[in-house]
Amino acid sequence: MDEYQFLEFFMGVSDEYKDFVTTIHERLLQEGCSVKISSNKTNLFSVKYAQGRKGVFLFMLRKKGLKASVYAGNFAQYPDVLNSLPEGMITQIKKSSNCINVMKPGKCRDRCIGYDINIREELYRKCKYDCFQFDVDEQSIPGLLGLLESELEAR
Repeated sequence: MDEYQFLEFFMGVSDEYKDFVTTIHERLLQEGCSVKISSNKTNLFSVKYAQGRKGVFLFMLRKKGLKASVYAGNFAQYPDVLNSLPEGMITQIKKSSNCINVMKPGKCRDRCIGYDINIREELYRKCKYDCFQFDVDEQSIPGLLGLLESELEAR
């Protein structure tokens, strides 16, 4: 990890979310995660944490604010956490892309299989790449921490 790049990213984060970013960063470093920092047209900074080749968590700093994504492939093991997510996070899941391969097999990447997620007795068939991507705000922070801890425990 390039410390200078991380500091540039961190300086761009709103003061109200710096404690959250620090908590996630330190927690994932304790787990032995590697950190890759990049930028592109959409994201001023992307900070991806991975265990080996498997992604764990992603920060995306955009002009409109901070987003976070949990790579929650084991979501079926913690339904109580999903059911307790704040309404705003569930709305973002609802608005995320539907999985093309679940609806029409063979229309997306060959090995891609989306998620069939049950939350509060409602089924969502979502693309695994943006399903658990959320705006970072006061309401989403506890949900993001809960998802991350549950996913780390399930791995």
